[in-house]
Parts: sequence; structure tokens; C-alpha cells
Amino acid sequence: MTRRWIALWLACSALSGCGVVAAPCRVASAGLKMVPVVGHVAAAPTDVCANVIDP
Repeated sequence: MTRRWIALWLACSALSGCGVVAAPCRVASAGLKMVPVVGHVAAAPTDVCANVIDP
């Protein structure tokens, strides 16, 4: 069963390009942006990370 999930994950990542790799950066950025006042400033590095990986 685990091999099927790994194969499915590999197939999806191959088809979707770099979006799968940039997802953790984007999720972290969204979480940081919820912090009042400093959220958008604190999220700037993760936004840059996501944009470098998946322009």
C-alpha cells in the first residue's frame, strides 16, 4: 500500500512541476501572514523562496 502512495506522489509531482516543491514555502508564508502587524514582513523571505522555486 505504501508503494502505491509513493508512486502516486511521484507521478503527481512529475506532472505538476515545481508547484509541489514550493508548497511548503507557500503554506509557511500564509501562516506567517496571519500574524498581525509584522506578518507580511516576516513572510517576505518565504514568499521569495516560493517565487524562486516556482516562478
